[in-house]
Amino acid sequence: MGPGQAGTGLASEVSLAVPRDSLGWWADHLGHHGIRVDQPETRFGEWVLPLTDPHGLRLALVETSDPREFSPWDKSSVPVARQIRGLHGLRLEERALAPTTQFLTGALGFALIKTEAGWNRYGLTGGGSGRFIDIRELPDTRRGAWGVGSVHHLAWRVPDQPAQLAVRERVLDAGRRPTEVIDRFWFKSVYFTEPGGILFELATEGPGFAVDEAPEALGERLVLPPWLEARRSAIERALPPLVAPAPTATR
Repeated sequence: MGPGQAGTGLASEVSLAVPRDSLGWWADHLGHHGIRVDQPETRFGEWVLPLTDPHGLRLALVETSDPREFSPWDKSSVPVARQIRGLHGLRLEERALAPTTQFLTGALGFALIKTEAGWNRYGLTGGGSGRFIDIRELPDTRRGAWGVGSVHHLAWRVPDQPAQLAVRERVLDAGRRPTEVIDRFWFKSVYFTEPGGILFELATEGPGFAVDEAPEALGERLVLPPWLEARRSAIERALPPLVAPAPTATR
């Protein structure tokens, strides 16, 4: 597949939360592994380290002390005190700001937090990891195209199916065209586009990834949903080999 094309109607960056006073360590760590990072900067009062992954996806590490769910991984090459705590937020670029922000505040319950340097930060009160969206209006920029190194869709977690259906009804009332509920085996999903064309998903928390394997064994083998099990051999042949990185000395 070809690379994605930057432009409006796409998520332009994904940010990840890291502990306070850890960006210097991360800059050294990423440089040690050949990853180019940009100069640190301040956004909305937060210290941020922007970078680009090997496939062209824009990422940012954000120092934050926000309370959040976090389970450390003691086998990581990153010491627990530096480990990523979860998603922090997303940056979106839109041809027109008003239709998207009206939809976010009216249908999805977001609120404007602050405007800074052309970016408008919206957030969910009481939300967990990934509760921020930063939006910039670029009326003269062409529409982007999805591909390698770009984000296909943004998934929002809802606690259960009644909550999912309630939000789906608000999306429908706002003039969007949500799908019916789709069973993904580990969760249930509803998809729709926001007014700027970015694909959103509402995903339930349950039944969860432990429904068919033990939590302590997650990630140790390729697990497929029932409808893909018959194609396992072909899928496995097409996958590149994965090699776990060797532990490095704590710096």
